[in-house]
Amino acid sequence: MADDDKDSKTEAPTAKKRSDAAEKGNVPFSRELSIFSTILATFIYLVFFLPDAVGRMNETLRDIFEQPDQWKIETGPDILALFIRLGWASAALLAPAFILFMVFGIASSIFQNLPTPVLERIRPQASRISIVKGWSRLFSLPGLIEFGKSLFKVVIVGVILFFVLRSEYFSSIDAMFSDPQTILVRMTTAMRKIIIVMLIATAIVAIADLFWSRHHWFTELKMTRHEVKEENKQAQGDPFVKSRQRSLMRDRARRRMIANVHRATLVIANPTHYAVALRYAREENDAPVVLAKGQDLIALKIREIAEKNGIPVFEDPPLARSMFAQVSVDSVIPSVFYKAVAELIHRVYAANAKNKRVR
Repeated sequence: MADDDKDSKTEAPTAKKRSDAAEKGNVPFSRELSIFSTILATFIYLVFFLPDAVGRMNETLRDIFEQPDQWKIETGPDILALFIRLGWASAALLAPAFILFMVFGIASSIFQNLPTPVLERIRPQASRISIVKGWSRLFSLPGLIEFGKSLFKVVIVGVILFFVLRSEYFSSIDAMFSDPQTILVRMTTAMRKIIIVMLIATAIVAIADLFWSRHHWFTELKMTRHEVKEENKQAQGDPFVKSRQRSLMRDRARRRMIANVHRATLVIANPTHYAVALRYAREENDAPVVLAKGQDLIALKIREIAEKNGIPVFEDPPLARSMFAQVSVDSVIPSVFYKAVAELIHRVYAANAKNKRVR
């Protein structure tokens, strides 16, 4: 069943799926890159910081042992002063290493992912202490890959140690009878050789693991087509509900439009397929405004309301069709229609003036 479920996850994870995973602390992370950064920090410390730090420590110890009369340990303050001197020398020896490890560790994490506080990762979970879950993780593909990486590193380190120690064997025996400074130099040289080869090996593993971790993370987040549809539905709304909402909005707009027909100055129709209701009032607008428009049943409704309210209806099919297609409701008509509409409005005004004289 699990294999079938994975086979059905053929779609790339959406931005929301990746964002939700990141909020839960599920981000691609390569431990090998962190190990590489630690070894690199160690190498930098050995090459650039350790010689000077050891030299200062040697001077301190030489000063203490060669001039013991200057360092009395008869009272508490004397002992405290000695410990302070040794403490500062030790701090100068170890502080660069601590700072380097911290900086490179943080840099390797930021390089992979921006730091984000995630409470989900520190929340107690029964699955973390479950023996069954542990065995399943151990014998899963990621677990086997982790085992392969660990085995590769052990073999590499073993081979490196073998060849380095074999090459340094006789020189190490000679160094045993040398002064401490020479012994330290020989040890540092051997450690440099070991770390350089380990850097190369861990760099190869780290690069491969970086790509693998991102590929595995992306694969684990893949979605089925149904999941993508459901997510889109949640993000954009149910299509049926949205369609229903649009229909209701159109109905409300249509009712408001029909309610404005009684305010029209005239209606232009085609005779039953199209109808456009216009209002012209000089104190309101410089040009006529479309109050309502419609076709078929709505056109008939507009004509019916106009006739009930004594609003003139003019049948001009080309003009009605053009205005219906080009002018939206509550908009002023374009200048291209000015002449034709002005003639109709003039006829309306003339008819109204004639009716007033008759009365």
